[in-house]
Amino acid sequence: MKTVILAGGRGTRMENETQYIPKPMVPVGDKPIIWHIMKIFDHYGFKEFFILTGYRGKEFIKLFDLIDPSWDISLIDTGLETLTATRLNMVKDLLKDDFFMTYGDGLADINLFELIRNHTHNSTFVTVTAVHPPGRFGAMELQEDGKVTRFVEKEPLRTAWINGGFFIIKPRAFDYITGEVMWEHRPLQNLAHDGQLNAYKHEGFWQCMDTPRDLIYLNELWAQPNCPWRVWV
Repeated sequence: MKTVILAGGRGTRMENETQYIPKPMVPVGDKPIIWHIMKIFDHYGFKEFFILTGYRGKEFIKLFDLIDPSWDISLIDTGLETLTATRLNMVKDLLKDDFFMTYGDGLADINLFELIRNHTHNSTFVTVTAVHPPGRFGAMELQEDGKVTRFVEKEPLRTAWINGGFFIIKPRAFDYITGEVMWEHRPLQNLAHDGQLNAYKHEGFWQCMDTPRDLIYLNELWAQPNCPWRVWV
């Protein structure tokens, strides 16, 4: 299966880091975050990547100095202001079979074989990985007298599910992309309306890099010996 990575956005909430490089090329440790994402797919044997670029797309050429020589990478310029579904639609002629699609800023300890089994069992046009949103603030546990008994940093919200990327998409889903549109808006909404969108519930680690604080957190995790998304070790 081929893997498409959406990597064309500006990353405006991380302007200090993305002034000169695209967000997927921002390093976690000493490697760009997109390298970490590609290592997850490589661990499960998926080595063919289409990287859909836009903002500062030429910076992705630097990836070729870092990658495994067995990887097959195509950098495809899909425009500076193009919306996500439209970027995807621009490469539909290259995607004749079911394929992975994910964002260039999200990491997880996802089991891709389980994701494939879920997608095959449900037979929908699209399977999205559903994840619990990470907490944006620390959570405090309080006694009745007001004393704090425990402070938990970034407590995830276990009662909610959000789009965590790591999609599997059948080519028939391209019928749902018309005009200039965000993948997360009309296409996914209409797929859901027609019963063609299934969720694979991932209960493990997931974290996107939306803010500088997220980047600090990911760097802290990467420095630990049991980094959660380092499934290839």
